Amino acid sequence: MNIPQHIAIILDGNGRWAKKKGMPRNYGHTQGSKNVERICEDAYKMGVKYLTVYAFSTENWKRPKEEVDALMNLLRNYMKTCLKTAEKNRMRVRVLGDKTALDDDIRNRIAELEEATKNNDGLNFQIALNYGSRDEMIRAMKNMCMDVKDGKLEADQIDEKLFETYLDTHDIPDPDLMIRTSGEQRLSNFLLWQLAYSEFYFTDVLWPDFTKEDLAEAIAYYNGRDRRFGGVKEGEK
Repeated sequence: MNIPQHIAIILDGNGRWAKKKGMPRNYGHTQGSKNVERICEDAYKMGVKYLTVYAFSTENWKRPKEEVDALMNLLRNYMKTCLKTAEKNRMRVRVLGDKTALDDDIRNRIAELEEATKNNDGLNFQIALNYGSRDEMIRAMKNMCMDVKDGKLEADQIDEKLFETYLDTHDIPDPDLMIRTSGEQRLSNFLLWQLAYSEFYFTDVLWPDFTKEDLAEAIAYYNGRDRRFGGVKEGEK
């Protein structure tokens, strides 16, 4: 079986999962974060080299303050757990998104996590946090404009490859497969540039219930796709 090098996942359905069980939404988010750890390990054992998850979008700030505060506290705790998991599995962790809107202590923990894991040679794990693809591209364009203004870059040098160097994912390969749980079938402002040629897999399974078997099913679906680029099948010359 051909294992995708890079899988991106939109972690959807935590709140609905909790509601079905008569529990508050925050309980669903807690269980969802625990499932991230399990799927990271499963994906790596299957041969996946890069895994990117959509944890908190730029639009999520519009949720009720109580829920946002709970998510931020969950994130604080997750950063500690993630560091232990990364040490155990030699996982390299990077955070995508605009970190400036996050509290100082969270930014510090992110910096510590990225620094501590930067030389690990296991799974490359990216967490999209306060991330929105449109925001990412606007930030990239602003930085490019500043470089042009400062004489570091000429406008006619700008092409796709150069633009990609300004994105949060500048040294990460584009996803081969994007998975979204919970039955929703939209990208929700996630990796719009990077997913241009990815295969999409949608499942009704709510994220906390998503298992190794569900991941294997998504990979099997990927293998069944006749991937063509400009009319040429992948692997052909």
